[in-house]
Parts: sequence; C-alpha cells; structure tokens
Amino acid sequence: MEYVYAALLLHKLKQDVNEDNVKNVIKSTGVEPDDVRVKSLVAALSEVNIDDALKAAPIAAAPASAPATPAASGSGAAAKEDEKKEEKKEEEALEGLSSLFG
Repeated sequence: MEYVYAALLLHKLKQDVNEDNVKNVIKSTGVEPDDVRVKSLVAALSEVNIDDALKAAPIAAAPASAPATPAASGSGAAAKEDEKKEEKKEEEALEGLSSLFG
C-alpha cells in the first residue's frame, strides 16, 4: 500500500507520478523501493485519471451515506443488515486491490 500512498501523495502535490518520484517518496521513509512494484504501479496508473477514480471510490462516499432519519424507514434492522452486507463487499474489494500491491 505504501506505493499507492506515494502515488496519491504525488498526485495531491501536483507532481508527476513517475518511477523516479515514487522511488524518492518511498526512499524518504527509509525503505528501499522495489523496482518491479514501482514500474507496475506507474504503468497501471498511466491509463487512469486519478481524480475520477477518487471521486468514484465507494470509500469516499461511505461516511456521507448515513441516513438522515433512520426511524423514518420503518425497518431499522433491515437497513443495518444491508449496511453490513455493503461494508463486507467493500472490504472484499479492498482485499483484492491490496493483493495487487503487496
């Protein structure tokens, strides 16, 4: 995940997400970067619009999706069960993503 965080940090700072910059961010943490992971990440992100991906991420919308009036739905238990199922799906999706980057 540290490689993804490095790429996100570079993007946030409006720096190019390239191999040298990602390596420098990783090195600044005191860790020796893995060249294969860096190349894979940069290649994968070269075809991605990071701003659009962040906007579409379900994690960003999760805190804002709390119901305004839970009692108005009439079936609070069913709503909680749906939320648990949704959270489990999100966790499974994130586990799959984390396996790509170690």
